[in-house]
Amino acid sequence: MTNHSEKPGPTGNGHIAYEGPGPEHQITLRTPAELADALPYLLGYRPEDSMVLVALHDQDGRGRFGGRARLGIPSSSGDWPSAARQLAHGLITGSERRGAKPAQMVAFVCQEPAPGESGQRVMRRLAPLAQKLRTECGRLDVPVIEAICISGGRFWSYCCPTEGCCPDDGRPMGLPGTSVLAAAAAYAGIQVRGSLKELRARLQPWETAAALEQEIALDAAGLAVVPRILDDDGRAEVAQETLELAERVMRRLADAPFVAGSAAGDLRDDRLITFEEAAALILGLQDRSTRDRAAEWMEGDEAGPALRLWRALARRCVGPYGEHAAAPLTLAGWVAWSTGDDLEAREALAMALGADPEYLFARLLHQACNEGLDPESVRRCLRGERVQRAQAQGPTANASAPSRPDGPDGPEGGEGGKARDGGMDPVGTTGTPGAGRSRSREPHETPPRRRRRTRAGEPGPATAAPDRTRPGTPRPDSTHTGPSRNPGRGRPAAAAKGGTRRGSACDPGADPSAQTTGEDM
Repeated sequence: MTNHSEKPGPTGNGHIAYEGPGPEHQITLRTPAELADALPYLLGYRPEDSMVLVALHDQDGRGRFGGRARLGIPSSSGDWPSAARQLAHGLITGSERRGAKPAQMVAFVCQEPAPGESGQRVMRRLAPLAQKLRTECGRLDVPVIEAICISGGRFWSYCCPTEGCCPDDGRPMGLPGTSVLAAAAAYAGIQVRGSLKELRARLQPWETAAALEQEIALDAAGLAVVPRILDDDGRAEVAQETLELAERVMRRLADAPFVAGSAAGDLRDDRLITFEEAAALILGLQDRSTRDRAAEWMEGDEAGPALRLWRALARRCVGPYGEHAAAPLTLAGWVAWSTGDDLEAREALAMALGADPEYLFARLLHQACNEGLDPESVRRCLRGERVQRAQAQGPTANASAPSRPDGPDGPEGGEGGKARDGGMDPVGTTGTPGAGRSRSREPHETPPRRRRRTRAGEPGPATAAPDRTRPGTPRPDSTHTGPSRNPGRGRPAAAAKGGTRRGSACDPGADPSAQTTGEDM
């Protein structure tokens, strides 16, 4: 489930108002047409195949917009009741934790027609889902005052009592960018992105001919890197090499000429990173302490190049290396959240959990982001970790820490945790940043094999890959250290990540035992 931060806007006389950064941007929404037009501005993107709830709060006899939450529409109608219950419960209880239970709710169901299907048929097919949303909100004493279906460029109100007001074939949506709300949003500097599908495409693995060449490079890097990570001395060397390589690539990205458009920019970045560099970075980031150090590029001049690098690496986790995308996707989500882009943060972290549902750091960040917590507490913790590391290493500390691409001050704070044998495991029960304890392995202890699990409907590359191991290649995801019994290609796996719990020393304030549910969690 995607929860969205609150944007208050006073309402009156039964009308709903959208409010921008200041009172001068206040727009009153009076009709279902205006509500349908407002949805992309409330979410920051155009929802597709989604059910959305928007909370309304009462304030001095007037209303204001509250939180928003979205779930993908389950393909099976048998799953609609539980999905509607989850969406309503998540938004209402989340609002209560933030101090105010919603007084009312507006519901949306959005889905494009299938081939040969009309928007009107979609509206009728989704009517039971809209009713489930109304029922579940009503169970929690929050009435739904408007329920709208958007499909095929048209909209319908499920609550309109007058047939002449809402004809069977619906009413056409206004042209994008032509409404008063669009003008007010543009004036206020509010941007509406494309669809979630377009955003996720920037983070999904390649499906081109180049994917095979990248997979071969990952195979070769795995044979060279994973055994070193499993060795105490080699692990520190790999970490150093990974961070230095990441720094060089970030400089290269920062110096690249600007190109317009996200797709063109991603293609430019892909061309600036070789297959071998991407493979070395992906494998190196599977070590938790290395990932923690890499997360320190989280603000200022480093944030932009770092986010571009993590996106590019996520796109390179092809074929059987889909689970490895959890590390770069989590880093991308963290940097996006740290720099104020909650939308990309949620989607990247949700995709990280799709790649590896047990990836603890992604789960903690995703829950904290959905709870609307301030990332500054995490940044402060990470800065403190870096200072402690520098003090422990003395005057030579800067030699082992990546420096700023455009300055001498070194990387920015990121997901912390001192580089220890076993990394830092968050306790997670206090919700306090830094509430963790170190956990070291014995010198010859082989990390246990972690069971791969996938969940249907999870975003991102969550499908398990066939076991392929080269003859004579040790498998780092098992306790077997001798020659492989099964011929084939090797796939470095979870043991290189430095332990079975992949949290961070900086707990963003969420309970790691909390269950993540929903299409976007």
